[in-house]
Amino acid sequence: MIGKMAIVGDGDSITVFKAAGVAAFPAENEGKAREILRKIAKEYKIIFLTEELARPLADFLKRFDEEPYPVVLSIPSKSGSTGYGEEALKSAMERALGVDILFNN
Repeated sequence: MIGKMAIVGDGDSITVFKAAGVAAFPAENEGKAREILRKIAKEYKIIFLTEELARPLADFLKRFDEEPYPVVLSIPSKSGSTGYGEEALKSAMERALGVDILFNN
């Protein structure tokens, strides 16, 4: 399990990750993404999830905050950023550190 990474997202958004050797799991909707995350959570340390799927799964993703792995990171899709990934990172940092050290807003 050392350094194993995966990405879950729409087919076009995950293609470049697949080319770089990251395990890629296509998901056309949040239901499929939830199913995939349940299956791969114990096998991968880092899981990238496109923002379009991460936002509706926010409550489901909170369960991963309880354990050190996997780390689930929201990333922009081929459509560009919705800002959700940045919001989630900022919130996690504020919970962990008590201050906003990156965004200073």
